[in-house]
Amino acid sequence: MTSTSPPARPEPPPFTPSPIEPLPHQLLAALAQHRMATTGQLRLLLRPHATRQAISQPLNRLRTHGLIGYTVLPRSNRTRAWYLTPDGARLTRNWPALRGRPPYPITSATAASLKIPHTLTAVRAHLTFVRDARRRGDEHGHLDWTPEVAHPLSERERVIADAVMHYTLNEGQQRRKLRAFIEIDRATMSSERLAAKLIDYARLWSHPQPANHRRPRQHAETDAAWLRWYPVYPRILFILTGASRTTLTNRINDLRDMTAQHPLVAALARNVPLGAATLNDLETASPSQNVWVCLAGAPDRQPWHTLHP
Repeated sequence: MTSTSPPARPEPPPFTPSPIEPLPHQLLAALAQHRMATTGQLRLLLRPHATRQAISQPLNRLRTHGLIGYTVLPRSNRTRAWYLTPDGARLTRNWPALRGRPPYPITSATAASLKIPHTLTAVRAHLTFVRDARRRGDEHGHLDWTPEVAHPLSERERVIADAVMHYTLNEGQQRRKLRAFIEIDRATMSSERLAAKLIDYARLWSHPQPANHRRPRQHAETDAAWLRWYPVYPRILFILTGASRTTLTNRINDLRDMTAQHPLVAALARNVPLGAATLNDLETASPSQNVWVCLAGAPDRQPWHTLHP
């Protein structure tokens, strides 16, 4: 009788790291990008179908490790707004997805409370595009909205967008990449100052590159400074909140008046789509519905991605 040796066991495959980032990593990246967000906002941003506890547990562990902190929103039933501590900012500073973003640690809950109104309103606006992209099958995630992006005009002047948005439309077999400068208006400044932001964007649009970056003269049409960052000048979208509908409508009309009356802004509007909508309309409908008022020409309402010069 002969015996046969048992078949050799196959060697286990080599370990392959998961391409999917773990939730704690995504939470740190989202807070590094947006600077502050509530537990509910982080859930909608990263795990919309998860329970609240599934988000709260890793947040609390990150807080135990000293990487994040929180402040409690007033009159909110103990809602927490989370932010990176200095240790968290140092940890995320050189992550590839965040490279080039200045660290923005918040040193105390008191300092965090001063940032709450504007920062969380911007995250609310971002979430309307995130939800819409999921519904439509487009591409727009938690790192496709970059707050407070500065563009130099001179050694002393900068144009700072409240956010720069990157969004990819998937239309059948075609993909279209869109970019937008986002301005969040909470009705905390005069309508005149709000409308004057259009002049800043028009100056950036027409601003030439520094002499040492310019192309030869035969390529003078490509001398614009914004080409250092964008292949096409981003459309400009104003998102308004914080006042009655009548007041917000008046502020949108003031934006339209500036577009019509200022020669440099009028030139910008002939080349770049400009639009305005209320945050309430974005949240109750969606950014891809007919909620955006075109700032040039007839004040018809349309989706943000169909706005045209």
